[in-house]
Amino acid sequence: MNPSTPQEAPDAQKARTGLPRIWHAFGYSLAGLRAGWGETAFRQEAMAALVMLPLAFWLGRTWVEVVLLTGVVLFVMIVELLNTGVESAVDRIGPEWHTLSKRAKDMGSAAVLLSLLLCAGTWSAAIWVRWL
Repeated sequence: MNPSTPQEAPDAQKARTGLPRIWHAFGYSLAGLRAGWGETAFRQEAMAALVMLPLAFWLGRTWVEVVLLTGVVLFVMIVELLNTGVESAVDRIGPEWHTLSKRAKDMGSAAVLLSLLLCAGTWSAAIWVRWL
């Protein structure tokens, strides 16, 4: 942040209403996506999504299939962002090893794994039905 720029109060967003609240929330969301882009796993998933999302419109035969195929890809990215948030919060608390910190990070990692398995299973089923 630029030192000459005045900082907002931590609860300034809660005091906003209407369009200013939506506009600022959108800015925070974009900042979160930019922060996520700094994570290798998120970048890899985003690159895969660039291929898979258009492919979903070709592979899906109905709008329901297209929604499922695109939804599971986006779900992986959502879970990855949440996992990164958990890891960042745990790291903010302290760098020392702690059983609960390990547990939180392991559970976030497991959530990413399950979302990837769901995505792979959904796409495999769609490919199976389409060609085999």
